[in-house]
Formats: sequence, structure tokens, C-alpha cells
Amino acid sequence: MQTTIPVREAVGMILPHDITEIIPGVFKGPAFKKGHIIRQEDIEHLLRLGKDHIYVIRLEADQIHEDEAAQIMAGALAGAGARPSARSEEGKIALFAKWNGLLKINKGNLLRFNMLGEVMCSTLHDNTPVKKDEIIAATRLIPLVCQRSVIDRAVVIARSESPIIQVMPLRPARAGLIITGNEVFHNRIQDRFEPVLREKLQSLGSAILTVCFAPDDPDMIAKKIRACLTAGADLIVTSGGMSVDPDDVTREGIRRAGAEDMVYGTPVLPGAMFLSGRIGQVPVLGLPACGMFHRTTVFDLVLPRILAGESLGRQDLAELGHGGLCRGCKDCRYPVCSFGK
Repeated sequence: MQTTIPVREAVGMILPHDITEIIPGVFKGPAFKKGHIIRQEDIEHLLRLGKDHIYVIRLEADQIHEDEAAQIMAGALAGAGARPSARSEEGKIALFAKWNGLLKINKGNLLRFNMLGEVMCSTLHDNTPVKKDEIIAATRLIPLVCQRSVIDRAVVIARSESPIIQVMPLRPARAGLIITGNEVFHNRIQDRFEPVLREKLQSLGSAILTVCFAPDDPDMIAKKIRACLTAGADLIVTSGGMSVDPDDVTREGIRRAGAEDMVYGTPVLPGAMFLSGRIGQVPVLGLPACGMFHRTTVFDLVLPRILAGESLGRQDLAELGHGGLCRGCKDCRYPVCSFGK
């Protein structure tokens, strides 16, 4: 309820609008912003601004202010790896990543939350790699005041099933890298895959345990894969030999090494001839030659999810088609772009 009262009786009440202060030649702007809860120490300042009487909002027992509402909602929205800011800013509370990892958004419940109308939450895209202390979401009440029952419903939605906002930590993998191709094996050309893959793995907290080279021979490729597993690799990455040419036999080599649940081909460019599978519990990723020539490929979309413990099947890869076309920007800014979103 909005009413006019003497300023000395307004402690604890809420301003429904900004109160401007002008200091000639020095400052012009809001001395008190809309939504401010009046404190005892504000009274003299308000009197100096000529506010003997002011409009204020009196909260009824079943109403809630935007600041309190934002704090409650942020706490309910934040799952593992997400932390709310300590206080609201203009009614909004931001959520930050507690650690480096992969952002996971429960999109169905986020939609239900936002369908309430008087509350909102905006996030970065699902499956976005994020850094510690990076902002990942924000929430607020849209009106200055609403019924507490609305916030109660928002909290129920936010806490049902899996949390709406989580940051999944990435395990530090020890990768076995198998570079395939006669041209590299016989030293006809210099390998360009290893430095690219080493940088990508290191950026996600992983490392290359061992590097093997194999000719276009499926049995040799299988032998090198098994050697990496014996050495302790818990992630296998092969490079090259994934197209339909007769001498591109890496896929067959992966199969002969014992790979299961193999999925070949994705609706992603670059990366249509990518392969995903596993040998026992060890993920196996087959990267086509595009990984040498393009800064960002399907490998960048899949690798963080694998390190977050996901097992990707045909449907998971098929869903990458929406947003799976890289724009090929001159200055790549991935993941701050539409690729894979």
C-alpha cells in the first residue's frame, strides 16, 4: 500500500521512486533509489532534501520486497558450483561459478520458473564452459513488491528435481593421443595435431600422458590405443583418418581396439566426421582433420562434457545440430558466441 507520511515516521518503509539530490556543479542524481528501505540515519538527509513528507510503501504481512525476494530465489536456484552474490544491486542478485567447470541448466524448470511472470532468472547457455567467479546467472523480482506466495511457488520449482543452475567440475584427464596417417608416421610432413590438442586439454585442466604415432593400418592403430591404455591413459583421442577415403582407417582401428557404443558422425561443422565411443570406462574420441585447420570444432563442444562425466550417445550429438554451425569468425571468441548453443 502506497501512502504519504511524515518522514520521521517512515523508518522501515520502502521508497516507491528515486529521490533526486542536486549539488550545483558537483552532483545530480538519486540520493535514494526506488526500493530503498528507509533507515533511521536517512532521516536528516531526507529532511535536507526538503522531504518533510514522502510517499512510501507499507508491506502487508503477505507481501515481500524485491531485495528479500531476490535473496530467497538466488539461494533456491543455486546448485552445486554456483554461489549468489552477498547482496542485491537494484533488486538483482547475480550468481557466480564457484570453480572452473561446465555450466548445466535445467531448462525445463527454468522455463517453469520464468512462466510465473513476476519473477525472472536469466542464465548463460547450458553446457557452457565457465571459469571460477564468472557470472553465470541473475535473478530478481520484476515488481518492487509481490505476494509471498509467488516466491514460495518459485522456490518449489527451483528446488524440484535437479537444481536449475549447477557448475559441474571437470576431472583432470590423462590423455593418450594417437596421431594417425602415413604422411606423419613416415615423417613426410610435420604433425600439427599435438600442439593444438595439448593446448585444448591443458585449458580444461587435463594433460597428455603419452603420444603415439601410427600409420594407416587399423591393427597398428588398435595396438597404439591399447598401449596408451596400458600406460594409464583414462581418455583416448585419435587424430586424422576419419573420412570416407579408402586409406582412412582410424575408425576401424578404434573398433578393433575394443571400442563400444561408437557413434560416428555429428551435425556439427566443423566436425561432421567426429567419433565418440568408449573402451571399458575410458572415453574414446576420434577427431577428424578439421581439428588442425579450425580454431573451434565439435571437439570443443564434446570434450568438456566428457570431462564432466557425461556419456554422449547419438541423441546427445544429434541435438548439437541446432547451433552447430560455426561462423568461422576471424577472431574466435568461443565460448562467447552462438556455436554449440
